[in-house]
Amino acid sequence: MALHFLGNRASMSQIDDDGQQSGFPDLFPKLASGVPGILFIYQRSADGLHHRYPFVSDRVRTLFGLEPGDLNRDGQVVFSVVHPEDVAGVAASIEESASKLTPWQHQARMRLVSGDYHWFESDSIPELQADGSVLWYGQFNDIQAFKDLEFSLRESEAEFSFQAGFQKLIARLSSDFITRGFGDIDQSINQVLEAIGRFFGVDRAYLYSVPEQRAEMTNTHEWCREGVESLIDSQQQVPIDTFAWWHQQIDQMILANRPVFIEDVAALPEEAGPEKALLTEQGVCSMFCVPVRTRGMVSGFFGVDSLSPREWRTDQADLLIIVSGLLSGALERHRLEEELLNQSIRDPLTGLHNRRYLYPRLDEMIALWSRERQPFALALFDIDHFKLVNDTLGHLAGDYVLREFTGILLEHTRATDVVARFGGEEFVVAFSATDGEAAGALVNRIIAKVRSYDFVFEEQCIPLTVSAGVAAVGDDGSTNPAPESLLGAADHRLYIAKSAGRDCFANASGPSRL
Repeated sequence: MALHFLGNRASMSQIDDDGQQSGFPDLFPKLASGVPGILFIYQRSADGLHHRYPFVSDRVRTLFGLEPGDLNRDGQVVFSVVHPEDVAGVAASIEESASKLTPWQHQARMRLVSGDYHWFESDSIPELQADGSVLWYGQFNDIQAFKDLEFSLRESEAEFSFQAGFQKLIARLSSDFITRGFGDIDQSINQVLEAIGRFFGVDRAYLYSVPEQRAEMTNTHEWCREGVESLIDSQQQVPIDTFAWWHQQIDQMILANRPVFIEDVAALPEEAGPEKALLTEQGVCSMFCVPVRTRGMVSGFFGVDSLSPREWRTDQADLLIIVSGLLSGALERHRLEEELLNQSIRDPLTGLHNRRYLYPRLDEMIALWSRERQPFALALFDIDHFKLVNDTLGHLAGDYVLREFTGILLEHTRATDVVARFGGEEFVVAFSATDGEAAGALVNRIIAKVRSYDFVFEEQCIPLTVSAGVAAVGDDGSTNPAPESLLGAADHRLYIAKSAGRDCFANASGPSRL
């Protein structure tokens, strides 16, 4: 790209101190005027202490406001328009070219007359002179347009790389959600939060659930960068009404499906005083939140926090909405899986667990007894003369009785106990961490409650009693019990209770009646 005075430089004796060539006094200026860059002859003394431009085209005045005559006398003037950050590099490149007699090719920012800086490139050939000085013949070219193009290409490449990376990440996370096992939803969501948090370079990523009434919000999942304080424990069932401004933002997320963007917490409006105080206390500088939907309704929001000022992408909200959609799909799938599971392990009439759920829980209790000798007992209940209720009052009355008895069982058991409908009018209760004697007392209370309970269906009073068989793990001397053997023992003892007149229970010691 550069023009060099190779064909016209027979010797410097032909060039006077004003840069004029003998016999052709106007040759250099005329040549230079037809070249877009700045043509120059640059001279550096043998000791490197002095340098000047024996010739430099008039464009140096037009572009930089420098006088050619000044440069003829002292080349140091050029450094006054070189960007301060580039001065050292220019000087080093000159020294290297002089010592090795290699072409001087270097790029630097130079200040134009307008005050703007443009990138220029020097391109010249050195020639060692008899007195030890070095002459360079070459040209300065404005390469700002090429730099702009290079920057644009780099931006395009960076953007392409970012978008490709984001799409690859979403594809991987989607695949992970599809292939995960049932019950792994929490771990999967935490992995998504970490992956997204690291990809976007934020400090915290989280998921909140918001009930339909929008009275409170709960932080269900959270990822924090190393060294960032976790907030999840302090963000459980937080009343939304105490943050009126944030309540409005949640309403907008839900009603308008609109993300919430707080670019600068310090610039929050006056009405967001409580929110500003809380976020400042948490160290949050800026944040993004986008709605998460399940069953077609907003059920919470996904968000990211930055603890330091940052420039967010202009499409940040769109990208986070894609992540929100991924989370929404995963949560919806989990909800459907839970519904299907509940349908398979719960009795549709009473809502209690069924045999399919009961047997694995009994296996767990047996394993705990085998390891730690933690006792447990189970009772098999049967509603006395239940067939008579169906035959005389109809099946709707029978359904009513089953549901009411279910309520009595739940009222007299704990969350750690297992209550299941075993079939027909038979129910099983597995009392965890309870020995046979304590289980007998609990069963007696249930029997007494049923005896005194007012079963009234369509204004018809239904007197009812129940019988039960109780089996405690190990009460038969077995060292290797199984669910089937325990249930078999309870069933046999239920038969004994019924044979003893019903309205009682039987255990290893025989019938027992209040």
